[in-house]
Amino acid sequence: MLGLSIFARAQNATPGAPPANILGVVTSPDGDVYEGAAVTLTLSGTSSAAPRTAITDSLGAFSFFDVPAGAFQLTVASRGFATQTASGVLHPGESYDAGSIVLPMAASTTDVRVTATQADIEVEQVHEEEHQRVLGLIPNFYVTYVPNAPPLTTKQKYMLALRSSVDPFTWLSTGAVAGYEQMENSFPGYGQGAQGYGKRFGAAYADGFIGNMLGGAVLPALFKQDPRYFYKGTGSTRSRVWYAIENAVVCRGDNGHTQFDYSGILGSLAAGGISNLYYPAGSRNGIGLTLEGTALGALGSAAGNLFQEFVAKRFTPKVTDYSVSKP
Repeated sequence: MLGLSIFARAQNATPGAPPANILGVVTSPDGDVYEGAAVTLTLSGTSSAAPRTAITDSLGAFSFFDVPAGAFQLTVASRGFATQTASGVLHPGESYDAGSIVLPMAASTTDVRVTATQADIEVEQVHEEEHQRVLGLIPNFYVTYVPNAPPLTTKQKYMLALRSSVDPFTWLSTGAVAGYEQMENSFPGYGQGAQGYGKRFGAAYADGFIGNMLGGAVLPALFKQDPRYFYKGTGSTRSRVWYAIENAVVCRGDNGHTQFDYSGILGSLAAGGISNLYYPAGSRNGIGLTLEGTALGALGSAAGNLFQEFVAKRFTPKVTDYSVSKP
């Protein structure tokens, strides 16, 4: 293949215009996706921005965010393949679909090198999830927008749970909960004043930390299950609603199959039982209340999944979604 052109309507860059995004996929002439190809973005015209480079992931996909409007060129290269270029014009605020860029083998060569391993892809995937925040503030770590995302390793499950537990927003929200409990005199055995607030804060934080570690790391590692919510984003509204509700009690196993969510359900039960060790004697939950709390937790999880499916993505900046292919 001698060259590749991407056609778009021409429009000059406007100073102060909202930035845009560029998405695309690199494939072979037979339609197979290429992982590890380097895609370089060069802006034309008066832009002084330096070239930017992205590496295609396991789906062959690449993306550039916050790109100034105007003419641009994409250069796709990988050792053993013929370099390809594609150009177009980016409109202000546009999400530009570069489509499939075909990268043929270079003539007279048999040298093929894989530049990104599966482990590299998994690390980058989790790194992206750790930067997902609703409204740029609220952690949105436990959702992936890549439908065929590889399973988390045991280490990644623990790292993600710890990252969520020590996030500044977690400390702030825990402080707010403790303040409300103090105002309402919840758990009166803790008393009032700074000491009472400290005890309430410690108990609230322990609830979240234990539940997060058990349901997000310890048990998922034991049962080989993925603690994340896999965004659907396609199909009818009814099918998406059912998918979100169903995922309150089921999850994806590390083998890719849907399973009963032993990790989440047992983690909630265990966290409720452990809380009896540090709550005041008069405020400890019996087995009935622990079961009731687990059931309410499942309902809360269903509500959270519906929020993820229909709302959160819109307010989570810089999310790459490869679940939908543009025409």
